[in-house]
Parts: sequence; structure tokens; C-alpha cells
Amino acid sequence: MATVFQFLAEHPIVVLFVLIGVGAALGRVRVAGVSLGAVGVLFVAIGITAWGVSTGVTIEMPAAVGDLGLVVFAFCTGLIAGPGFFNALRTSYPLMLVVTGVLVVTAVVAYLVGSALGIPPITIAGTFAGALNNTPALAATGGSPDATVGYASAYVYGVIAAMIGVALALRSRDKDTDAQAAIVGKPIEVDTPSRPTVGEVTAGRGDRVAFSRRRSADGEVEIVGPDAALEPGDIVNVIGPKDDVEAVTRELGHTSAIDLTRDRSRLDFRRIILSDARLAGRTIAGLRLPERFGATIAQVRRGDVDFVATPEFVLHQGDRLRVVGPTGSMGEVTRFLGDSERGFADINPVALGLGVALGLLLGSIVVPLPGGGQFSLGYAAGVLVVGLVMGRIGRIGRFVTSLPNTASSVLAELGLLIFLAYAGTKAGAQILSAIASGEVVRLLLLGAVLTTFFIAATFLLARHVFRLGGTRLSGLVGGAQTNPAILGFANSRTDYDIRVALGYTLVYPAAMVVKILLAQVLVEL
Repeated sequence: MATVFQFLAEHPIVVLFVLIGVGAALGRVRVAGVSLGAVGVLFVAIGITAWGVSTGVTIEMPAAVGDLGLVVFAFCTGLIAGPGFFNALRTSYPLMLVVTGVLVVTAVVAYLVGSALGIPPITIAGTFAGALNNTPALAATGGSPDATVGYASAYVYGVIAAMIGVALALRSRDKDTDAQAAIVGKPIEVDTPSRPTVGEVTAGRGDRVAFSRRRSADGEVEIVGPDAALEPGDIVNVIGPKDDVEAVTRELGHTSAIDLTRDRSRLDFRRIILSDARLAGRTIAGLRLPERFGATIAQVRRGDVDFVATPEFVLHQGDRLRVVGPTGSMGEVTRFLGDSERGFADINPVALGLGVALGLLLGSIVVPLPGGGQFSLGYAAGVLVVGLVMGRIGRIGRFVTSLPNTASSVLAELGLLIFLAYAGTKAGAQILSAIASGEVVRLLLLGAVLTTFFIAATFLLARHVFRLGGTRLSGLVGGAQTNPAILGFANSRTDYDIRVALGYTLVYPAAMVVKILLAQVLVEL
């Protein structure tokens, strides 16, 4: 085997793809209904590298490979979560403060337990970084051999414990109350004599419903705008979450037996892909479909999630639009929007390149600290923050700042696999050193205490104090642990539910910053 390992050590790109292929295959194996997903790559990398070291061969990959995977993963995760992140932030910032508080208490526990076990401060700081799966925190300690041994000793249990936390969170997923409500359509006959306008009705439901068409009393079927008054005898088709549609039914009249969607002689409907990059990042109102074609967008599907088409909804390239319009104009609408499968695969290299570069610059800014220390956000957190902002904005003038959801998901998955392969080779090379040091038992004990305390405290507070649903909690556990592998594990268990990414990005930046600062503090104690 020494010859094989020597070949691998001389060809790091071969190692990368071998680890991705074998690890992904392992990740698909189910035991008692549970699979590792992307984490399989991490464990295979650790095992193969440790085996190589035992034969006297060290298998390494360039740090740039790991950085590349990490920043692509972080940026694309930010793009995916960006549209919903800032809305969640307005109501969930107390949770960020609580995670910060739990991290501070965990650092105190690290110092007290580590000191009681006779472990020096530098090794305590490295073990703290490993237990919380944070490589930048290890770098903040100076990356000495003592700190690195502590990091390697605690790292694997940190991954396993977080996976257990995710699995426990998802056991209650079926009871989540924050799931995206199913979008339904319903014909309603107007009885009310108050003649409300379409805009008044939609505003009354918080713009969570949309009107796709109306048949007036004389039988004319037409698209309706926000200023159209609803007359008694009108039949309208309303789209939105079931509870809101039922409320509109009670407000306007009663359910009609006439299905307006069956009559396609004057108005047709079609699912069209927004593939024209020039239209990406614009709001639905900005497309001006009623003025151009007499058409309207009733519903938007992004990934596997449906949204009500409100005027201010920002569209992304690759979104699938349910368009209602005059039968004779649907061909023109289709050509205008693009309707090409290529829209799913357009990686928008301008936004990708400039966004990642801006994030790297943000993460590289060094802030002096009292006592002569210094702090920087780091590549991962800097790129994630920029990705969140660009995903939320969508467009600046003619510059589209987002990527199609499908392209973002594929790039995020590839970046994660590359980073896990790199991280596994780094950890695997250090584990045998930890065992040989003779301190491994004490370091394992300290790491297990820190990981268990942090994961358990975060889980219990988020679940029972903040009443977080299981799906979002699974992402929050990964974000609090600042480990992309845990996000990958949660994604594989939930079919990439957007709430997982939202939970992850909600606490990741704050957790990353606090861990780096606390590691530096522990070194100085």
C-alpha cells in the first residue's frame, strides 16, 4: 500500500476526486434509514490520510484547494438564503445573541475543565476550536503543534455530535409550523356589494394572495389589475396559501362551481422559465407584462418551493413562472421571458467572480485588538455575508447579482465536497500525532464535554425557548457549529429545504467571529 499512498501523495488532484467519489458513495449507504450524505467524504478523507501516515506517507492537498471549495460553497449558500435571510433576521436576532452567549459560556467551561485536567492554555484553545469544528479559530491561536493536536483530538467527535443534533431536530420535522404553506387556486363568486378593488383585497391579506383572472357578469374573461373593482356576480380566480384563500372567499362571497382555468379560448396559462439574463433581478411589476402583452404572473416556482406572484417579488434567472394571458399573445410572452433550460445552468460568472472577490476582501480586513492582537472575519464568513446581500438585492442597474437557484445549488454542493476532502486530509494527518502525544484521552474528554455542552445548550434553547421548528433548527445546529459538513448532512435529509439554509446562515457569521475571538482569549489566559 505504501506505493499507492506515495502515488496519491504526488498527485493531489487525483486524491481530491478519489475522495469525492468514494466518500459520496459511502454517503449514500443507508443504515437504519440514516445516511451520511456529503459527510461521507470527510470521514473517508480522514481514514485514508491517517492510513497513509501510518505507512510513513503524508497525503496533503494545497490549502488553495480547500479555500476554493469553501468560498464557492459559502457564496452560493448565501445567494440561496439571501432572499429570506433579512426577513428572518428582523425577528430572530435574539437567537443570534443567545448563540453568542452559549459560546462564551462554552469557552469558560473549556478553561475550567481544561485547567482541572492539567492541559495548558494553548492546547485548550486548540481543543476548543476542534470541538466546535472551526479551523479559523485554530489559526487564530497561532496554529502551534500543541494547539493542532488538541484540534485534531476533538474534531471528529464534534462532527458526530452535531450530526446527532441534526438527526434529533429532524425527528420533529413533521410538526413544524413554519413550513411554506401550499399554494392553491380557487374560483370565487363575488357577493359583497362593497365593490372592493383587487389591490384592497390583496393588501388586506398582506399581499399573500393574487388574482389571476376575472369573469364578469356578461361572460367576459379578463386579466385584472390592482385598481379593478370587484362587482357582485363576478367570478375571480384567487391564488395563495389555503388559509388566506379561504379568508378571501368569506370576504368576497362563496366558492364558485365554475373553473375559469378550463376555458382557454380567450385566456391561456403556461409555465414559462425565466431564462433571459437581462430580466433576472427585476420585480414582477418591472417586467410590465400587463402593459406589454395583457398578461400577468400568478405564481412563481423556485427550486421546489412555490410563491405567490406579488408585484414586488424579485425574480431570479431559472424561476418557473405561471403566466396567464391572452391565448394569441402567449407565444410572444414565451419569447420575451426566454423559456430555455439553459437558464437553470447559467452560473453568471460576472456575479460569481466579483462577489467572491469582494467577500475575500471583506474577510481579509484586519482589525487591531487591545493588547496587540488582531482580528479578521475570514474568507468563509466574508464571502457568506456578501452572498447574502447579493442574493437579497438581485440586481444593481444592469448588473444581475444572483445566480439561478439550480446553478447555486450545484456549485454549493461541489464546493462543499471539495472543502470536505481537503479538511479530511488535514485532520487525518493530525490524528495520529494526537494519539502519539499521550494526551489524547484528556483531550478527547475535554473536546467531548465542550461539544456536548454547546450542541445541547444551543439545541434546547432554540427548540424550547424560541420554539424553532425542527427543519430550521437542523440548519442552525450546522451554522452554530460553523461546519459546512453539517449543513450538507441536514440538506441531504430534507431534500434541500430552504429553511435549513436560513437556519445555517442566521447564526454562522456571528458564531464564526465569536469563536475566533474566544480562541485568542483562551491562549492568553
